[in-house]
Amino acid sequence: MKKNIFVLLSILFSLNIWAIDNKGITFSELSTDRFALVERGIPTAILIDESEDPGVVIAANNLQADFARVSGNRASLLFKPEANRLIIVGTLGSRYIRELVANKKIDETQLKGKNEKYLMTVVDNPLSGVNEALVIAGGDKRGTIYGIYELSEQIGVSPWYDWADVPVEQQQNLSITHGSYTAGEPAVKYRGIFLNDEAPCLTGWVYNTYSTKYGDHRFYARVFELILRLRGNFLWPAMWSWSFYADDPENSKTANEMGIIMGTSHHEPMARNHQEWARKRKEYGVWDYNINQKVIDKFFREGIERAVGTEDLITIGMRGDGDTPMGGKEGEDDKQVPQDEQNVNLLKKIIKNQRQIIKDVTGKAPEKRPQVWAIYKEVQRYYDMGLRAPDDVIMLLCDDNWGNVRRLPNEQERKHPGGWGMYYHVDYVGAPRNYKWLNVTPIQNLWEQMQLTYGYGVDKLWVLNVGDLKPMEYPITLFLDMAWNPKSFTVNNLLEHTRQFCAQQFGENQADEAARILNLYSKYNGRVTPEMLDRNTYNVETGEWKQVSDEYCKLEMEALRQYFTLKPEYKDAYKQLILFPVQAMSNLYEMYYAQAMNHKLYKENNPQANEWADKVEETFKRDAKLCREYNETMSNGKWKGMMTQKKIGYTSWNDNFPKDTMPEIFRIENPEKATGGYIFTSRNGVVSMEAEHYFKATKAKETAWTTFPYMGRTLSGVALMPYTESVDGASLLYRMQLPQGIDSVTVHVIVKSTLAFHNPEGHRYSVGFTGCEEQIVNFNADLNESPQNVYSVFYPTVARRVVKKHVKLKLPTASDNMYSLVLKPLEPSIVFEKIVIDLGGYQETYLFMNESPNKRATMDDEVI
Repeated sequence: MKKNIFVLLSILFSLNIWAIDNKGITFSELSTDRFALVERGIPTAILIDESEDPGVVIAANNLQADFARVSGNRASLLFKPEANRLIIVGTLGSRYIRELVANKKIDETQLKGKNEKYLMTVVDNPLSGVNEALVIAGGDKRGTIYGIYELSEQIGVSPWYDWADVPVEQQQNLSITHGSYTAGEPAVKYRGIFLNDEAPCLTGWVYNTYSTKYGDHRFYARVFELILRLRGNFLWPAMWSWSFYADDPENSKTANEMGIIMGTSHHEPMARNHQEWARKRKEYGVWDYNINQKVIDKFFREGIERAVGTEDLITIGMRGDGDTPMGGKEGEDDKQVPQDEQNVNLLKKIIKNQRQIIKDVTGKAPEKRPQVWAIYKEVQRYYDMGLRAPDDVIMLLCDDNWGNVRRLPNEQERKHPGGWGMYYHVDYVGAPRNYKWLNVTPIQNLWEQMQLTYGYGVDKLWVLNVGDLKPMEYPITLFLDMAWNPKSFTVNNLLEHTRQFCAQQFGENQADEAARILNLYSKYNGRVTPEMLDRNTYNVETGEWKQVSDEYCKLEMEALRQYFTLKPEYKDAYKQLILFPVQAMSNLYEMYYAQAMNHKLYKENNPQANEWADKVEETFKRDAKLCREYNETMSNGKWKGMMTQKKIGYTSWNDNFPKDTMPEIFRIENPEKATGGYIFTSRNGVVSMEAEHYFKATKAKETAWTTFPYMGRTLSGVALMPYTESVDGASLLYRMQLPQGIDSVTVHVIVKSTLAFHNPEGHRYSVGFTGCEEQIVNFNADLNESPQNVYSVFYPTVARRVVKKHVKLKLPTASDNMYSLVLKPLEPSIVFEKIVIDLGGYQETYLFMNESPNKRATMDDEVI
């Protein structure tokens, strides 16, 4: 990411940027030895040659608006030097830059023959009548455009000011020290994104925003501007139901004017959109070159005729109709080899004919028109069988659609004159399951694979499948920044990029925490996509499900905590880039964890299955609420329709379910009858049981065993009620299976810190194993305010709300190693909370951990 970290914000504005001489340029206070960009709220005027390239003029107009965002006033755009201080923008060969070169005010050798390079420098007496100027000169039109947007970024306008609603800090005085700055030349020639899988989100948002069922030039102009602000230069347009060229003739014109190089995706040859064929399939016939060559060649020719006069990068080759393998579905193993051989021969013919069409239409050798051949999916087999593109064609390799590079050129292949490209995904529709909803690409994965890609000489074309564009804001930024200068990113500084991104969007003082959360949510989402997540993904028995769900809940709380510290103007941007993806995934994990618990407890006839069913319903509704808030409330409804992607209900990648479907849940009827029946096993020398998880409960006359939810330190409390009735004959029985060879254990019984209101001598319970002698425990005789107890026993105990007593008990003989422990209250109002059987492995814990039932588990059972 470009260096644009704010280090001073008040009436001053300062930041460090790279310079040719490595001394840097800083923006700071006004003084005689500095060039003023904004003085008392008035920006310095911008001078441009009126015959400058349209893309440069558009960027200059945007710079005018950016100054207004910063200072409150729009910079003037001049075509004549009518002020003594100016910002001069232009490309080598344009009027004012030509004059500066002639007068040796700028060094032409820094720019001449360079690709997309610019120079930003302060010049004294640049033109007649002008005392000083900040000159932004480009070696070509995109170099100039990048220089203009560099200045915009450095004065505080994020590339994401529009697409993520990043606010702009207001400044009344801005100045720059004398010096020179350049970002150099890009490492990768073509750098861009692919809008793909755009329904229903992007198509819905476009319809709500522009009232069109396709992306027109107004929409694409906003996309183009974003790409240019991120120093990209290339786009594959959306192609599911849209046709970039046919929907709006102004689309292509706008791209050419703004300086964006257009292409068509890996399965759309010869500058034609798939929809152009699909919409006229009855007229055109089948998409099969073997039997419909004449019509298809005409279709190809029309695409090249339309591309004349543009910079469009022409895709050659061919796949099946609608991004399928040539010849339809993949053949069976015994039929695949001859089918592949036929396809290889057919593709040789197709490419040869396509090249001839390019020559015929352009009147030039085909190698004069840049082309790309995508080695995607089954086409890689054809490459391995020896199929090759002509020497001048870019060979576009691909990842496996999941972020793992499939193939890279060896030393000999790297000599291919046309060079190599990479088509990479952070969005995908296909097997084993689509991933379209949120960013699920860990930061480290994208960096690791793209530095690998560049290390193997792939430097002609990088294109990133970004789906609907939002919410892939950070992967887009990282990908395009790496495409400009891959070697600047190392394992040691990678997360500094994340921090700089967050500083630019939320401010320097919020950068560290925002970057930490962004990194963690990318990591967590990378474990499994939301579309593939279900109740069986994690192990509920071991506590794994609770652990991962808790991790998301914790991250959500941390994101919310930061959100509430932000200034109001930053909150919408933070929601889009941080809070929403964290909340949405945290909620999804909570939902599937609840479903896993519901299914588990229902099988065990545990009435708490119903509580988890309630949680599934609650979280399912919350998902819709979160998405509705994104669409309708956030940013005053600006992004309506953008967060409508289905993700709950997949069973295969191409499921056609109409909307999110609530996960299956089960409920127990008459849950009050479904109590008892728990059987426990030891774990690590301990059996830890919640009091309500008894095997059998025997009540006294006129009483009932009653569970108090949420009482105590862990799950609940259990007592015989009403307290005014006799407890004679009442008991709780706990069943457990213990290892062989143990003849005695220590039993810890935890009860509520009830005082001896009924019997001043203390309240008692008995505890013992069936078949052995029981012991009587007086648990509160010393819970009083007598001098010897008040500070040493009474206050420390009641302040912690529980009393824990332990006894050593003998075990009876049991051939099946099953034992029954019996608790009997001997006074009223005894509230049992927890029972721990120590076989030699218990370590003191405040929450008496390690409960391990083999029949039924609850929320607190999972604290293992």
